[in-house]
Amino acid sequence: MSYIRLLFLAILVNTSTPLLLNCGVILTVPQALAQNLDTSKVEAERIFKQGEQQLNNGQPQAALKSLQQALLIYQQLKERLAEGHTQRSIGNAYYLLKDYPQAIAHQQQALIIGREIKNPDLEARALLNLGLANAAQGNTAKAIDYYQQTLKIVQGASYSNDSKNQRHELELKALSGLANIYVFIKNYPKAFEYLEKSLVIVRNIQNKRGELEAIFSLGQVHLAAGNNSQAIRFFQQALAIAKDIKDPQLETAVSQVLSNVQLQNNPRKLEADRLFDQGMQQFQTSQFPAASKSWEQALLIYREIKDRVDEVNTLINLGYTYSNLGNFSKAIQLLEPTLAIAREINDRNGESKILRNLGTAYLEKGDYLKAIDYSQQSLNLARETKDREGEGQSLGNLGLAYTKISDYPKAISYHQQSLAIAQEVNNLQGVVTSLTNLGNVYLDQGAYKQAIELQQQGLAIVQDPVTKGKILGNLGNVYFFLGEYQKAVKYHEQSLKLAREINNLKGQGQSLGNLAAAYLYLGYDRKAIDYQKQSLAIAKQIEDSQSQGNALANLGDIYTKLGDYAQAINYHQQHLVIAQTIKDRKGESVALGNLGLVYSYQGNYPKAIDYSQQSLAITQEIKDSQSTSNLLNNLGFYFYKQGNLKLAESTLIEGMKVRESLRAKLQDSEKISIFDTQLNTYRALQQVLIAQNKTDVALEIAERGRARAFVELLSSRISSNPNQQLPSPPKIAEIKQIAKTQNATLVQYSIVYDDFNIAGKIEFKESELYIWVIQPTGELTFRKVDLKPLWQKEKINLVELVYRSRETINVRSPSIEIVHTPNQAATTNQLKKLHQLLLQPIADLLPEKESDKVIFIPQSSLFLVPFPALQDENGKYLIEKHTILTSPSIQVLDLTRQQRKRLGATKLIASFQKQDAVVVGNPTMPKVPPKIGEPPQQLLPLPSAEAEAKAIAPILKTQAITGDQATKSAILQLLSQARIIHLATHGLLDDIQGLGSAIALAPSGKDNGLLTAEEIFERVKLNAELVVLSACDTGRGRITGDGIIGLSRSLISAGTPSVIVSLWPVPDAPTAELMTEFYQNLQKSPDKAIALRTAMLATMKQHPEPKNWAAFTLIGEAD
Repeated sequence: MSYIRLLFLAILVNTSTPLLLNCGVILTVPQALAQNLDTSKVEAERIFKQGEQQLNNGQPQAALKSLQQALLIYQQLKERLAEGHTQRSIGNAYYLLKDYPQAIAHQQQALIIGREIKNPDLEARALLNLGLANAAQGNTAKAIDYYQQTLKIVQGASYSNDSKNQRHELELKALSGLANIYVFIKNYPKAFEYLEKSLVIVRNIQNKRGELEAIFSLGQVHLAAGNNSQAIRFFQQALAIAKDIKDPQLETAVSQVLSNVQLQNNPRKLEADRLFDQGMQQFQTSQFPAASKSWEQALLIYREIKDRVDEVNTLINLGYTYSNLGNFSKAIQLLEPTLAIAREINDRNGESKILRNLGTAYLEKGDYLKAIDYSQQSLNLARETKDREGEGQSLGNLGLAYTKISDYPKAISYHQQSLAIAQEVNNLQGVVTSLTNLGNVYLDQGAYKQAIELQQQGLAIVQDPVTKGKILGNLGNVYFFLGEYQKAVKYHEQSLKLAREINNLKGQGQSLGNLAAAYLYLGYDRKAIDYQKQSLAIAKQIEDSQSQGNALANLGDIYTKLGDYAQAINYHQQHLVIAQTIKDRKGESVALGNLGLVYSYQGNYPKAIDYSQQSLAITQEIKDSQSTSNLLNNLGFYFYKQGNLKLAESTLIEGMKVRESLRAKLQDSEKISIFDTQLNTYRALQQVLIAQNKTDVALEIAERGRARAFVELLSSRISSNPNQQLPSPPKIAEIKQIAKTQNATLVQYSIVYDDFNIAGKIEFKESELYIWVIQPTGELTFRKVDLKPLWQKEKINLVELVYRSRETINVRSPSIEIVHTPNQAATTNQLKKLHQLLLQPIADLLPEKESDKVIFIPQSSLFLVPFPALQDENGKYLIEKHTILTSPSIQVLDLTRQQRKRLGATKLIASFQKQDAVVVGNPTMPKVPPKIGEPPQQLLPLPSAEAEAKAIAPILKTQAITGDQATKSAILQLLSQARIIHLATHGLLDDIQGLGSAIALAPSGKDNGLLTAEEIFERVKLNAELVVLSACDTGRGRITGDGIIGLSRSLISAGTPSVIVSLWPVPDAPTAELMTEFYQNLQKSPDKAIALRTAMLATMKQHPEPKNWAAFTLIGEAD
């Protein structure tokens, strides 16, 4: 290990820092004049000082922006001296950014100004910095010339007593620069000459610290020249001065160097260095156990010869190796005492590395609070020592830790800061790491488009093959979560191929494990097992304990899926042993939880509870809230299956509260994503409550478990008080009041699931359908439907029945292609079956008057049910008997009612002006990718939508906007004034495309023409009473615990209380007729629900098939 060479380079870097301007000396003005300074000059001085501060803080990119602003002002003011110093500081910023040509150009400008205004100080400083920049480029002759010119000016200029310190400062820096160059070209006599001149100066001015630095540098040069005995003599003199000035940190540093030099010719030192270098080579070729042995041997020798610095470096490497092998507890045991040594010998660089490595080890071990603590300490130290690369790495580690605790806003912020620093200091590897880390945060949130874009950005610039393999694996993971398993296989195979090419065994094991997961979901069970066993074999070969544990856990999961519970238990037990051996608390909790799950599948609930409680104790200890909530959910279910309903209830409520605490700190989109993973707790709790006949409380939980993010978002948009508390989920009294206020019958559905032993394997299937009916009087009734016969006897479940009913109507479902030719008999059977399940059990509770409203609050796939088309046993459609609306939740109805009140009295169409309605039909279509990563294709035109818009516009007393005129920018300007908005165009609703939901408008310039749900929410304030989305299945979208998200959600959040959407693309002629009829009805009465029902019935007469009239649904307010 070449310690002396590295130390010498560090000294050269430190003495080559550009000379920064002391603002107080150059730009101070008398107080009497300051009050009369021109505002521009004051502003320029402020910005200049800001730039100087940024330079001093190691932020050259930010400094550059500030200084360039100041330069423009000074040039306008013709402040030549200030302009010169600003040019010089800009040159310093470019120097720190390693853009030496630009640095030289700006220093030349400063030099020209200095000579022009005859300011020797500015001239000398510019020359000095030109020397530095040319030296950095390797132009030694030019650098020497500039340094000598600096000396000539400084030594020839006359300085007052007050400014003699400036002269000494410049002279010493020029002499130091000359010495560095002569060392670089190995002209040691010349280097000695200039350093001895420096020594004379610092002794004359009685600068003891400067004397120490000069003597120390002389020792360094003698060392480089091979004069070890002379070097030792100078280092001993430096040590004496350090003691004399009572600087313990400096004393320690010099003492370490002296000790190392004295050891240079020690055969034991040479042997230790050889072993250290051997370990480095072994580590780089994935020979981790061999590397550890080499470093352990080196460590013994370093301790024997009392080489503390190399002892620390070796311990750091050993700790990193143990972490790389998954033995994080051993790494921590090694690194924590090493941290004390590094601090004792004042090894700031070593301390910084240890803090970062401890943060990583605790992160992987699952102790996220300690990970954050150590990462924050490393960040503080990096900022204190102005180590920008270390700062960026520490920020990245904090981002990883906050990702683990699901605090995504903080995680993104830290990774973005890390990325900015990496870009600023031209750290390509840091840029790649930050991009991929950000991508993984977005993957965790289900934002697949952003995740892929960020991973692709990293892949485009990555140079390190190991990191490239990781990025390919990350891309494979994104496609895995998208359900595109073949694409996932493609990326993981590329990652595996690369890992094999560079003999990266750890990377091979990870790729094989990822391939196993993809093949499992593709149905290749045996192939999945084979790949996972190969991954396990590699982990054993390189003695990577954590990877062994992961592979064993994955094998346990595979055998659980296959129903081979004995094998699953065997693998999870092996994982548990490894986790306990290496003290991996996170891994231990996972193994215990998995064992609990498998025993529950065997019906052994006492053992399932025992293992789960052990796992829970660990997750609570390490503050892993997400896992804690999952375990509480599982335990609640196990207690339920045992018949211990009270304990099941209290456990599930505790789990629900933990889950909700996770949501509190998230942004809106993140709340939706995490809520998807939390629905099972609300469903299980409903089961437990119904089993105790607590039907009212079960409704409160059902309501609490849906549309929470939407409710919170909508409430915050309605309120004018930004500090207002978020609304609590409604209690029974509030639910009844909402029904009374709406003057409607509310019907809320909830599908619950249970586990069933089918052919010796546990499967979760639909168990019951819960239905609550709240009448306008406030009367509440609960009914339930047994769903088991549906899949036990008829071999179909409720979800499949919903999709099949859409198919028989001749509608393409979101995820199921049409596989047969629909016919009227099949359509009738499916619609009757849905009616039998969803409506027949509550038929006696629905209103008798056709005009009385029924508001359905569906769940999950029930949002896609064509309620108007459901047929009773007599063949009568539901729309013929009732006026229908839908809502994502009961509480949303209360909020849309507040939206409606905000808009004031209904404006009758008869009194409309042109700006009161916006009607768009068949814009020139934009291009969109069919799927993420595929090239964009233009959407098909909709000529019938244009005809529809032209037919409707006169009714609304406006003109239809079509073709090239219907650009996004043009439409956005009109939306806020309109009372009715009708958009007959494509609605993009499949989030799998990565676009979220969007309305297709005409592209213009750089505008792609897609008005996204996010843009509607952020940029549009609607005052419309109604928005109609026609022409495509605009009522679809990703179905989550938040209801159907997307366009309708964003439009209501933007201010409209009522939205009409279609659940499938309706044929051309019926759509135009239905919409025309609807607006004509709306002219007569402002009740949108009645107007829509009347239009459906009219269209039904001309076009009897449900596909022609049953697609449209009204969400929100009827009035």
